[in-house]
Amino acid sequence: MSALPASSVAELLAERAASLRGEAIPPDVRRRTEELLIDVVGLCIAARRTDYVQAVIGAVDAGGDCTAVGHPGAYGAETAAMINGTAAHGEDFDDTFEGGPVHSGAVIIPAVLAVCERFRRGGSDALAGMVVGIEALCRLSMVVPKAIHKAGFHPTSVLGTMGATLAAARAMGLDHRQTVDALGNAGSLASGVIEYLAEGAWTKRLHPGWAARAGIAAARLGKSGFFGPRTVLEGTHGLFHGFAHATEGDFGVLTEDFGTRWYMESITFKPYATGTMNQPYVDCALRLKMRGVQPEDVREILCETAEGYVHRLWDPLPSKHRPANAYAGKFSAPFNIAVAFVTGGAGLSAFTETNVNDPRILTLAAKVRYVVDPDNPYPKAYTGHIRATLHDGTVLEERQPHIRGGAREPLSRADIESKFRGNCEYGGWTAGEAQRFLDSVPGFFDAPVDLRLLRG
Repeated sequence: MSALPASSVAELLAERAASLRGEAIPPDVRRRTEELLIDVVGLCIAARRTDYVQAVIGAVDAGGDCTAVGHPGAYGAETAAMINGTAAHGEDFDDTFEGGPVHSGAVIIPAVLAVCERFRRGGSDALAGMVVGIEALCRLSMVVPKAIHKAGFHPTSVLGTMGATLAAARAMGLDHRQTVDALGNAGSLASGVIEYLAEGAWTKRLHPGWAARAGIAAARLGKSGFFGPRTVLEGTHGLFHGFAHATEGDFGVLTEDFGTRWYMESITFKPYATGTMNQPYVDCALRLKMRGVQPEDVREILCETAEGYVHRLWDPLPSKHRPANAYAGKFSAPFNIAVAFVTGGAGLSAFTETNVNDPRILTLAAKVRYVVDPDNPYPKAYTGHIRATLHDGTVLEERQPHIRGGAREPLSRADIESKFRGNCEYGGWTAGEAQRFLDSVPGFFDAPVDLRLLRG
């Protein structure tokens, strides 16, 4: 087979990934990767006893070298990555990226941890793989913003497969041609429709885990020489044509200044256990509550929103007023506003079957409607707005111009560790177990990857 010219997007991306050395990664980027590792492990612990994680475990075979966080025994690399990715994303409490949106940590970190355990790769390989994959996934989401969602697919799942492939390839030490083949094959393993919105089905939870699994499979195929199309991203029949109905996009954002400019530094750590775009609305609801308003005082709530939010958070409005189940409630702006207002929060304990059937919460949710703001900056920023009209005619308004936890209003390392401890407690880990992992993080990327302390 003749050598191919280094001209496709996948080839350029493979070159950028190969040129990144773990020791050259800036300290701030390393710290961000440590924070993502902390967040993902905590989320895996929080979800380990849930019915959907148990269903995944029940569907796979045990036996292998790799860790499913919070579970005894070991699994094959692809299986461990699928379990961990599903758990990390299951409560929609994982990181997000303004500009995408995509959830990087729940895809990339499980994929890299699994291949490093399976192939005995070191911490520096893990760091390089995570950084390459997370940065690539953020950039992939900006090539054709909003188009993948609009076409009915989940960007985290579709693009996550590509990011996980690049991450696994880098962590495994694949050469240039192997990496290009891996990416080419990954395009045919990518998937993820968003029909879960219809009835709160579990498939969205599976998407990051499946993307991590597919990424490892694609990298292993590339390593073995399985030939994949090098124009997988930009080609006439490539990934963006198939999943975004587009062959033109900003592919420069994917490869230019890769390794010198770090979009991953602006990743958001969620303060609330709910869908990304609901976060600013929850802030608005909690501020309104702090003004002394009671749910029964409210006659109507009108929210300005982005056109890109409507099919996920608002329509069909009757089903958003009365979600089918607790998980469906995470993708309803009216329910998020109401549950936060009535209960005073939107953490893991807010999204329960009890609350999704609470008459007080549902009565308030039914009073929430929306209007599209044509000037909304989405997807460059995720905003929230509430205009509440009370029965006495008073009008109260709250706005949140961005999602908290991101570049404009970041969470501190202490905040992220506090969230981790809360997630561990929720999932049944002791404070000592949580602290032992936190103590291991500063040296995690300087030693062989050993996750045995996470089995249990």
